[in-house]
Formats: sequence, C-alpha cells, structure tokens
Amino acid sequence: MKFLDNLSGYAHWALRLALGSVFLYHGLSKFPGAAGLASMMSMPIAAIYMLGAIEALGGALVLIGGFTSSLITRIGSLILMPPMLGAIMLVHWGQWSFAPSATHPMGGMEFQVTLLLIMVFLFLKGNSVNRNNE
Repeated sequence: MKFLDNLSGYAHWALRLALGSVFLYHGLSKFPGAAGLASMMSMPIAAIYMLGAIEALGGALVLIGGFTSSLITRIGSLILMPPMLGAIMLVHWGQWSFAPSATHPMGGMEFQVTLLLIMVFLFLKGNSVNRNNE
C-alpha cells in the first residue's frame, strides 16, 4: 500500500490527460471544418472559431498546469466550463445515454456531464493531493 500512497500525488494526471486531450483535440478539429459545423449548428462561423479557440486553450492550460501551477490548472478548467454547460443545455439535454437516438442525433449528456465533473474536480483541487504540492 505504501507504493500506491507514493503514487497518489500523481493521480490527477489520469483526469488531466483525459480532459486536456479531449478538449485540445475537439478545439483544434473545429478549425478545418468550421463552415460546415457553423451551418449544421446554425451558428455564425466566428462563434465556431471562438469555441474552438476556447476549447483548445482550456485543454492546453489543463495539461500545462500539471507542469506549472494549480492556478493554470484552475484557469484551464474554468475556461472549459461554459462551453461544456452550453453543450449540455443546448445539444445533449433530455437524454442521459451517450448513444445517439432519433431525438438526440449527437447523443445524450452522459459523457459531457462526466467531463464537467472532471473540470470541477481539477478546478477545486488544482494540482495537489496534499498541501506540500501547492
């Protein structure tokens, strides 16, 4: 058990890598297909570019924060919360299961809520498991 206790200070990396990589990927992938995504979602193309930039920046900060400071981690997590809440409320609300359906062709909110809770965890916890890591 001592071995696991010694590793616990690095446990945040599992959540950090999951969250940061998802948003870095999804943010950057919006740029090449921005026109099609804007048309599909009935949004201005500028909003798609802004959303992509916010997602990529937030994801990058969550990853960079693991090497720097809790403040960077917290800012990255905080930046990602509004787009995730928007996706939950505007696209995925009303169906829990992530699987697409006739009423929710982009799937339900199960995955998005999970990502949101990871954001909340990293925002509240930062980089540390104990006070010595601050």
